[in-house]
Amino acid sequence: ENGFWSQPGSRSLLFWLTTSCIEISASTASQPSDFFNSRLIHGGQLLNGLAGPTVMNAAPFLSTTWFSADERATATAIASMLSYLGGACAFLVGPLVVPAPNGTSPLLASETSRTHIKDLIETVLYAEFGVVCLLFSATLAYFPPRPPLPPSVAAASQRLSYRRSFCRLLSNMRFLMIALAYAIPLGVFAGWSGVLDLILTPVHVSQVDAGWIGFWSIVGGCVVGIAMARFADFIRGMLKLILLLLFSGATLSSTWFTLTCLNSITHLPLTTVTLYASCILLGVFLNSSIPIFFELFVETVYPVPEGITCGVVTFLSNMFMGVLLFFLTFYHTELSWFNWCLPGSCLLSLLLILCFRESYDRLYLDVVVSV
Repeated sequence: ENGFWSQPGSRSLLFWLTTSCIEISASTASQPSDFFNSRLIHGGQLLNGLAGPTVMNAAPFLSTTWFSADERATATAIASMLSYLGGACAFLVGPLVVPAPNGTSPLLASETSRTHIKDLIETVLYAEFGVVCLLFSATLAYFPPRPPLPPSVAAASQRLSYRRSFCRLLSNMRFLMIALAYAIPLGVFAGWSGVLDLILTPVHVSQVDAGWIGFWSIVGGCVVGIAMARFADFIRGMLKLILLLLFSGATLSSTWFTLTCLNSITHLPLTTVTLYASCILLGVFLNSSIPIFFELFVETVYPVPEGITCGVVTFLSNMFMGVLLFFLTFYHTELSWFNWCLPGSCLLSLLLILCFRESYDRLYLDVVVSV
Protein backbone atom coordinates (compact mmCIF):
# COMPACT_ATOMS: atom_id res chain seq x y z
CA GLU A 1 0.00 0.00 0.00
CA ASN A 2 1.29 3.44 -0.85
CA GLY A 3 0.64 6.45 1.32
CA PHE A 4 0.06 9.99 0.22
CA TRP A 5 3.78 10.81 0.40
CA SER A 6 4.58 8.20 -2.24
CA GLN A 7 2.28 9.68 -4.86
CA PRO A 8 3.93 11.71 -7.65
CA GLY A 9 3.95 15.41 -6.92
CA SER A 10 2.29 15.03 -3.51
CA ARG A 11 5.30 16.35 -1.62
CA SER A 12 5.48 19.44 -3.79
CA LEU A 13 1.74 19.97 -3.40
CA LEU A 14 1.83 19.69 0.38
CA PHE A 15 4.84 21.98 0.68
CA TRP A 16 3.15 24.45 -1.66
CA LEU A 17 0.05 24.42 0.52
CA THR A 18 2.20 24.81 3.61
CA THR A 19 4.03 27.86 2.31
CA SER A 20 0.71 29.26 1.11
CA CYS A 21 -0.68 29.01 4.64
CA ILE A 22 2.41 30.69 6.05
CA GLU A 23 2.19 33.49 3.47
CA ILE A 24 -1.49 34.08 4.15
CA SER A 25 -0.90 34.04 7.91
CA ALA A 26 1.92 36.57 7.56
CA SER A 27 -0.23 38.85 5.44
CA THR A 28 -3.18 38.72 7.85
CA ALA A 29 -0.96 39.41 10.84
CA SER A 30 0.48 42.49 9.15
CA GLN A 31 -2.87 44.22 8.50
CA PRO A 32 -3.11 47.50 10.41
CA SER A 33 -6.90 47.79 10.60
CA ASP A 34 -8.12 47.96 14.22
CA PHE A 35 -11.56 46.61 13.30
CA PHE A 36 -10.28 43.34 11.82
CA ASN A 37 -7.06 43.20 13.83
CA SER A 38 -8.05 40.58 16.39
CA ARG A 39 -9.81 38.26 13.94
CA LEU A 40 -7.04 38.48 11.34
CA ILE A 41 -4.30 37.79 13.88
CA HIS A 42 -6.11 34.75 15.23
CA GLY A 43 -6.80 33.49 11.71
CA GLY A 44 -3.18 34.05 10.69
CA GLN A 45 -1.87 32.21 13.72
CA LEU A 46 -4.25 29.32 12.99
CA LEU A 47 -2.95 29.03 9.42
CA ASN A 48 0.62 29.32 10.64
CA GLY A 49 -0.03 26.54 13.14
CA LEU A 50 -1.50 24.32 10.43
CA ALA A 51 1.56 24.81 8.23
CA GLY A 52 4.18 24.59 10.96
CA PRO A 53 4.23 20.81 11.59
CA THR A 54 4.93 20.07 7.91
CA VAL A 55 8.01 22.27 7.89
CA MET A 56 9.16 21.09 11.32
CA ASN A 57 8.84 17.41 10.39
CA ALA A 58 10.38 17.64 6.92
CA ALA A 59 14.01 17.23 8.02
CA PRO A 60 14.12 13.39 8.46
CA PHE A 61 12.19 12.89 5.23
CA LEU A 62 14.50 15.19 3.26
CA SER A 63 17.63 13.58 4.70
CA THR A 64 16.41 10.07 3.80
CA THR A 65 15.33 11.12 0.31
CA TRP A 66 18.43 13.11 -0.65
CA PHE A 67 21.38 11.84 1.43
CA SER A 68 23.26 8.58 1.93
CA ALA A 69 23.30 6.62 5.20
CA ASP A 70 26.55 8.23 6.41
CA GLU A 71 25.18 11.75 5.87
CA ARG A 72 21.60 11.46 7.09
CA ALA A 73 22.04 12.55 10.70
CA THR A 74 24.01 15.63 9.65
CA ALA A 75 21.41 16.54 7.02
CA THR A 76 18.60 16.08 9.55
CA ALA A 77 20.42 18.32 12.02
CA ILE A 78 21.04 21.11 9.51
CA ALA A 79 17.47 21.04 8.16
CA SER A 80 15.81 20.91 11.58
CA MET A 81 18.11 23.48 13.18
CA LEU A 82 17.53 26.10 10.48
CA SER A 83 13.97 26.66 11.69
CA TYR A 84 15.27 27.16 15.22
CA LEU A 85 17.73 29.78 13.96
CA GLY A 86 14.69 31.75 12.86
CA GLY A 87 13.40 31.49 16.41
CA ALA A 88 16.77 32.72 17.66
CA CYS A 89 16.46 35.80 15.47
CA ALA A 90 12.97 36.38 16.90
CA PHE A 91 14.48 36.69 20.38
CA LEU A 92 16.51 39.65 19.13
CA VAL A 93 14.21 41.29 16.59
CA GLY A 94 11.43 41.89 19.13
CA PRO A 95 13.44 43.58 21.91
CA LEU A 96 15.85 45.42 19.59
CA VAL A 97 13.34 46.75 17.06
CA VAL A 98 10.37 47.15 19.39
CA PRO A 99 11.74 48.06 22.85
CA ALA A 100 9.50 48.09 25.89
CA PRO A 101 8.22 51.63 26.66
CA ASN A 102 10.17 53.34 29.44
CA GLY A 103 12.14 50.10 29.78
CA THR A 104 9.29 48.60 31.81
CA SER A 105 5.71 47.74 30.94
CA PRO A 106 3.47 48.83 28.04
CA LEU A 107 0.89 49.90 30.64
CA LEU A 108 3.11 52.83 31.58
CA ALA A 109 3.47 54.11 28.03
CA SER A 110 2.09 57.38 26.82
CA GLU A 111 -0.23 57.53 23.83
CA THR A 112 2.57 58.82 21.59
CA SER A 113 4.85 56.03 22.67
CA ARG A 114 2.14 53.46 22.03
CA THR A 115 1.60 54.77 18.51
CA HIS A 116 5.32 54.61 17.81
CA ILE A 117 5.52 51.05 19.15
CA LYS A 118 2.54 50.03 17.03
CA ASP A 119 4.26 51.39 13.92
CA LEU A 120 7.41 49.43 14.75
CA ILE A 121 5.43 46.22 15.24
CA GLU A 122 3.76 46.67 11.86
CA THR A 123 7.17 47.24 10.27
CA VAL A 124 8.42 43.93 11.68
CA LEU A 125 5.31 42.10 10.48
CA TYR A 126 5.59 43.51 6.96
CA ALA A 127 9.26 42.53 6.86
CA GLU A 128 8.31 38.97 7.84
CA PHE A 129 5.63 38.98 5.15
CA GLY A 130 8.23 39.98 2.56
CA VAL A 131 10.57 37.16 3.56
CA VAL A 132 7.74 34.62 3.40
CA CYS A 133 6.71 35.86 -0.06
CA LEU A 134 10.29 35.45 -1.27
CA LEU A 135 10.45 31.86 0.00
CA PHE A 136 7.01 31.13 -1.43
CA SER A 137 8.13 32.37 -4.86
CA ALA A 138 11.24 30.20 -4.70
CA THR A 139 9.09 27.18 -3.85
CA LEU A 140 6.84 27.81 -6.84
CA ALA A 141 9.83 28.25 -9.14
CA TYR A 142 11.73 25.07 -8.23
CA PHE A 143 11.03 22.26 -5.77
CA PRO A 144 12.04 18.78 -7.03
CA PRO A 145 10.47 15.87 -5.12
CA ARG A 146 13.53 13.60 -5.19
CA PRO A 147 17.01 13.16 -6.75
CA PRO A 148 17.39 11.31 -10.08
CA LEU A 149 18.80 8.25 -8.27
CA PRO A 150 18.01 7.18 -4.68
CA PRO A 151 21.06 7.69 -2.43
CA SER A 152 20.36 4.58 -0.33
CA VAL A 153 18.29 1.42 -0.15
CA ALA A 154 16.01 2.99 2.47
CA ALA A 155 15.29 5.94 0.16
CA ALA A 156 14.04 3.56 -2.54
CA SER A 157 12.05 1.24 -0.30
CA GLN A 158 8.29 1.28 0.16
CA ARG A 159 6.68 2.74 3.26
CA LEU A 160 3.56 1.71 5.15
CA SER A 161 0.21 3.33 4.51
CA TYR A 162 -1.30 5.92 6.84
CA ARG A 163 -3.59 3.48 8.62
CA ARG A 164 -0.95 0.81 9.12
CA SER A 165 1.56 3.46 10.16
CA PHE A 166 -0.61 4.82 12.95
CA CYS A 167 -1.45 1.30 14.12
CA ARG A 168 2.27 0.47 14.18
CA LEU A 169 3.13 3.63 16.12
CA LEU A 170 0.39 3.34 18.71
CA SER A 171 1.16 -0.33 19.37
CA ASN A 172 4.93 0.15 19.65
CA MET A 173 5.71 0.70 23.33
CA ARG A 174 9.34 1.53 22.62
CA PHE A 175 8.27 4.33 20.29
CA LEU A 176 5.75 5.69 22.80
CA MET A 177 8.46 5.67 25.46
CA ILE A 178 10.97 7.62 23.40
CA ALA A 179 8.22 9.89 22.05
CA LEU A 180 7.31 10.93 25.60
CA ALA A 181 11.00 11.40 26.38
CA TYR A 182 11.07 13.94 23.54
CA ALA A 183 7.66 15.57 23.85
CA ILE A 184 7.53 16.32 27.58
CA PRO A 185 10.82 18.23 28.07
CA LEU A 186 10.80 19.89 24.63
CA GLY A 187 7.18 20.96 25.07
CA VAL A 188 7.89 22.36 28.52
CA PHE A 189 11.02 24.11 27.26
CA ALA A 190 9.16 25.66 24.31
CA GLY A 191 6.51 27.11 26.61
CA TRP A 192 9.14 28.24 29.11
CA SER A 193 11.19 29.96 26.39
CA GLY A 194 8.13 31.84 25.16
CA VAL A 195 7.74 33.58 28.53
CA LEU A 196 11.43 33.78 29.40
CA ASP A 197 11.29 37.55 29.79
CA LEU A 198 8.46 37.21 32.34
CA ILE A 199 10.35 34.52 34.25
CA LEU A 200 13.49 36.66 34.44
CA THR A 201 11.69 39.89 35.36
CA PRO A 202 11.56 39.11 39.13
CA VAL A 203 15.36 38.74 39.13
CA HIS A 204 15.71 42.16 37.44
CA VAL A 205 16.73 40.95 33.96
CA SER A 206 15.56 43.19 31.11
CA GLN A 207 13.77 41.85 28.05
CA VAL A 208 16.83 42.69 25.91
CA ASP A 209 19.03 40.52 28.11
CA ALA A 210 16.37 37.79 28.08
CA GLY A 211 16.37 38.00 24.29
CA TRP A 212 20.14 37.59 24.13
CA ILE A 213 19.93 34.61 26.48
CA GLY A 214 17.32 32.96 24.24
CA PHE A 215 19.34 33.80 21.13
CA TRP A 216 22.61 32.27 22.33
CA SER A 217 20.89 29.20 23.77
CA ILE A 218 19.35 28.41 20.38
CA VAL A 219 22.49 29.23 18.40
CA GLY A 220 24.56 27.09 20.75
CA GLY A 221 22.03 24.28 20.46
CA CYS A 222 22.21 24.44 16.66
CA VAL A 223 26.01 24.27 16.64
CA VAL A 224 26.19 21.43 19.16
CA GLY A 225 23.30 19.59 17.48
CA ILE A 226 25.04 19.60 14.10
CA ALA A 227 28.31 18.53 15.72
CA MET A 228 26.60 15.67 17.56
CA ALA A 229 24.82 14.57 14.40
CA ARG A 230 28.10 14.56 12.49
CA PHE A 231 29.59 12.42 15.25
CA ALA A 232 26.60 10.05 14.97
CA ASP A 233 27.25 9.71 11.22
CA PHE A 234 30.87 8.75 11.82
CA ILE A 235 30.18 6.36 14.71
CA ARG A 236 26.82 4.71 14.10
CA GLY A 237 24.63 3.17 16.76
CA MET A 238 25.39 5.81 19.41
CA LEU A 239 22.14 7.80 19.40
CA LYS A 240 20.95 6.62 22.82
CA LEU A 241 24.31 7.38 24.43
CA ILE A 242 24.31 10.89 22.93
CA LEU A 243 20.82 11.56 24.29
CA LEU A 244 21.80 10.32 27.74
CA LEU A 245 24.71 12.74 27.82
CA LEU A 246 22.63 15.65 26.58
CA PHE A 247 19.79 15.12 29.04
CA SER A 248 22.15 14.62 31.93
CA GLY A 249 23.50 18.07 31.14
CA ALA A 250 19.98 19.48 30.67
CA THR A 251 18.85 18.15 34.06
CA LEU A 252 21.84 19.66 35.84
CA SER A 253 21.65 23.04 34.10
CA SER A 254 17.87 23.39 34.60
CA THR A 255 18.28 22.54 38.30
CA TRP A 256 21.07 25.11 38.55
CA PHE A 257 18.88 27.80 36.98
CA THR A 258 15.87 27.00 39.17
CA LEU A 259 17.88 27.03 42.39
CA THR A 260 19.63 30.25 41.34
CA CYS A 261 16.27 32.00 40.91
CA LEU A 262 15.46 30.93 44.50
CA ASN A 263 18.61 32.56 45.86
CA SER A 264 16.72 33.91 48.88
CA ILE A 265 16.36 30.29 50.01
CA THR A 266 19.36 28.55 48.44
CA HIS A 267 21.78 31.52 48.82
CA LEU A 268 23.34 30.68 45.45
CA PRO A 269 24.97 33.64 43.70
CA LEU A 270 22.46 35.41 41.48
CA THR A 271 24.47 37.21 38.83
CA THR A 272 24.16 37.90 35.14
CA VAL A 273 26.89 35.36 34.47
CA THR A 274 25.12 32.54 36.31
CA LEU A 275 21.78 33.28 34.66
CA TYR A 276 23.35 33.47 31.22
CA ALA A 277 25.37 30.29 31.75
CA SER A 278 22.54 28.16 33.15
CA CYS A 279 19.96 29.29 30.56
CA ILE A 280 22.31 28.97 27.61
CA LEU A 281 23.54 25.54 28.71
CA LEU A 282 19.95 24.37 29.11
CA GLY A 283 19.06 25.56 25.62
CA VAL A 284 22.20 24.01 24.15
CA PHE A 285 21.52 20.59 25.66
CA LEU A 286 17.81 20.50 24.77
CA ASN A 287 17.91 22.07 21.32
CA SER A 288 20.83 19.91 20.21
CA SER A 289 18.88 16.76 21.11
CA ILE A 290 16.15 17.42 18.52
CA PRO A 291 17.89 16.00 15.39
CA ILE A 292 19.19 13.05 17.42
CA PHE A 293 15.65 12.28 18.55
CA PHE A 294 14.35 12.55 14.98
CA GLU A 295 16.88 10.04 13.72
CA LEU A 296 16.13 7.65 16.59
CA PHE A 297 12.38 7.87 15.94
CA VAL A 298 12.80 6.92 12.30
CA GLU A 299 15.20 4.09 13.07
CA THR A 300 12.89 2.68 15.74
CA VAL A 301 9.68 2.45 13.68
CA TYR A 302 11.00 1.96 10.12
CA PRO A 303 9.30 1.46 7.58
CA VAL A 304 6.74 3.94 8.95
CA PRO A 305 7.07 7.14 6.87
CA GLU A 306 9.29 9.78 8.42
CA GLY A 307 6.67 12.52 8.16
CA ILE A 308 4.05 10.55 10.09
CA THR A 309 6.51 9.52 12.79
CA CYS A 310 7.81 13.03 13.43
CA GLY A 311 4.32 14.48 13.07
CA VAL A 312 3.05 12.38 15.95
CA VAL A 313 5.88 13.39 18.29
CA THR A 314 5.55 17.06 17.28
CA PHE A 315 1.83 16.89 18.06
CA LEU A 316 2.62 15.44 21.48
CA SER A 317 5.21 18.15 22.14
CA ASN A 318 2.79 20.91 21.16
CA MET A 319 0.11 19.30 23.33
CA PHE A 320 2.31 19.38 26.43
CA MET A 321 3.31 22.96 25.66
CA GLY A 322 -0.35 23.93 25.27
CA VAL A 323 -1.31 22.32 28.58
CA LEU A 324 1.50 24.16 30.34
CA LEU A 325 0.54 27.51 28.83
CA PHE A 326 -3.08 26.82 29.73
CA PHE A 327 -2.12 26.50 33.40
CA LEU A 328 -0.02 29.64 33.02
CA THR A 329 -3.16 31.66 32.31
CA PHE A 330 -4.39 30.81 35.83
CA TYR A 331 -1.11 30.83 37.75
CA HIS A 332 0.78 33.74 36.22
CA THR A 333 1.45 35.90 39.24
CA GLU A 334 4.22 33.67 40.60
CA LEU A 335 6.24 31.59 38.11
CA SER A 336 8.63 29.57 40.26
CA TRP A 337 6.49 26.47 39.61
CA PHE A 338 7.19 26.93 35.89
CA ASN A 339 10.93 26.73 36.55
CA TRP A 340 10.53 23.47 38.49
CA CYS A 341 8.75 21.90 35.51
CA LEU A 342 12.03 22.03 33.58
CA PRO A 343 14.29 19.84 35.79
CA GLY A 344 11.35 17.53 36.49
CA SER A 345 10.64 16.96 32.79
CA CYS A 346 14.34 16.56 31.95
CA LEU A 347 14.82 14.00 34.73
CA LEU A 348 11.75 12.05 33.58
CA SER A 349 13.06 12.06 30.02
CA LEU A 350 16.47 10.89 31.20
CA LEU A 351 14.89 7.90 32.95
CA LEU A 352 12.81 7.02 29.88
CA ILE A 353 15.86 7.15 27.62
CA LEU A 354 17.80 5.01 30.07
CA CYS A 355 15.10 2.32 29.95
CA PHE A 356 14.72 2.54 26.16
CA ARG A 357 16.03 -0.36 24.05
CA GLU A 358 17.36 1.12 20.82
CA SER A 359 17.29 -0.50 17.38
CA TYR A 360 18.48 0.61 13.94
CA ASP A 361 16.18 -1.08 11.42
CA ARG A 362 16.70 1.46 8.64
CA LEU A 363 20.47 1.50 9.04
CA TYR A 364 20.53 -2.31 9.12
CA LEU A 365 18.67 -2.41 5.80
CA ASP A 366 21.11 0.00 4.16
CA VAL A 367 24.20 -1.80 5.44
CA VAL A 368 23.11 -5.41 4.82
CA VAL A 369 21.50 -4.89 1.43
CA SER A 370 24.34 -2.67 0.23
CA VAL A 371 26.88 -5.32 1.21
